[in-house]
Amino acid sequence: MVVTESIRHKMQVLKCVVIIPTYNNAGTLEKVIRGIQEYTDDIIVINDGSTDETAEVLKKVGSWQLPIGGIDNAITSSPHYLITIGRNTGKGFALRQGFKLASELGYRYAITIDSDGQHFPEDIPKLIEAIEKHPDSVIIGARNMNQNGVPGTSNFGHTFSIFWFKVETGLRIQDVQSGYRLYPIDKLKMIHHFYSRKYEFEVEVLVRLAWRGVSIQSVPVQIWYAPKAERVSHFRKGRDFARTTLLNTILVFAALLWIRPFYFVKSLRKKSFKEIIREYFINSKDTNAKLAWSVVLGIFIGVSPFWGYQMVIAVSLAHFFKLNKFVALVTSNISLPPLIPFIMFISYLIGGFVLGVETSHFEYSSGIDFQWIKQNLIQYILGSFVFGMVLAPFSGLMTFLLLVIFRKKVQAKEMNTNH
Repeated sequence: MVVTESIRHKMQVLKCVVIIPTYNNAGTLEKVIRGIQEYTDDIIVINDGSTDETAEVLKKVGSWQLPIGGIDNAITSSPHYLITIGRNTGKGFALRQGFKLASELGYRYAITIDSDGQHFPEDIPKLIEAIEKHPDSVIIGARNMNQNGVPGTSNFGHTFSIFWFKVETGLRIQDVQSGYRLYPIDKLKMIHHFYSRKYEFEVEVLVRLAWRGVSIQSVPVQIWYAPKAERVSHFRKGRDFARTTLLNTILVFAALLWIRPFYFVKSLRKKSFKEIIREYFINSKDTNAKLAWSVVLGIFIGVSPFWGYQMVIAVSLAHFFKLNKFVALVTSNISLPPLIPFIMFISYLIGGFVLGVETSHFEYSSGIDFQWIKQNLIQYILGSFVFGMVLAPFSGLMTFLLLVIFRKKVQAKEMNTNH
């Protein structure tokens, strides 16, 4: 009892609410809610179009404040809130309504728990203890999927999701699909729009929070699966698995072509120039020629007018030509401040030289019109490609020569040290 009161006090201090999305789980909903009430009265239930006795169960377990006329009009005199959705919209959409209300009511954290009885409210203290150690993190209630009674399809989905989450974020966590989680509300606000409305939402939100640098921690929790004859599941194996697969496909492409390269470059900025040269050039396992050609590719793409797509193109071509993707990516970022104005200006001058333009078309005393824009754009684009064809081979040659010199010095130094 002392432990329960301690957790209740901590949840009040942390401004933590429990969110329960439910759809036709009247048989287990009461037990779940009463278990949660042992630890907190701050509860939001989203009745997502239930057609069973869910409404009667909710009346039985407590009095609920109804956000009349929409979530924006929620009454704040009671910590029990009920959002009723007329027709079933999906778990993801229901959770998003719960998060919106929790934010408007001033909560800092939200614990989500399924209403089918698979999760144990007695594990709430584990989530609270974890968030005290790791503030503003996402805490995942990691299930033991190797225990008896776990359906084979659930185990497969569990392993499948962990693999793709690693590909999408570079992180490995113990459970991606668990609905038993603790979310920091303010971190959710960083994502202005979600695309998923069903079960796949819990994958999307986790990946996109990880992309934004939000820490994800795991704690072990209990899991219970009812006997097959008694089990109530709204997961449609064909359709919902297809939706999750489609989402993972989109997230993988986004991760490989943009997100992970972007954050890789961002992490490079935290390293000194010497550290980058030592780690990605001197100590690289690639040959001098391969690294030099990677620089040629990166510099050419970086100077060329592929604004917004330079990193994507550089990594894709490096993969195609089997070059060093990281080196191509880094060198393609030559077109970043403060070099952008110089690169554009030099490209423009070279373009004028190639076209034989005697006076700069940048003068527009007669006014700016389509012809003026067209002429200057052509001059710049042509000049940037010519500039790239000159600068890229020169940079590659210099890289090759410097690698030969410095790698020989490193090898000589290592030989002397060994002797």
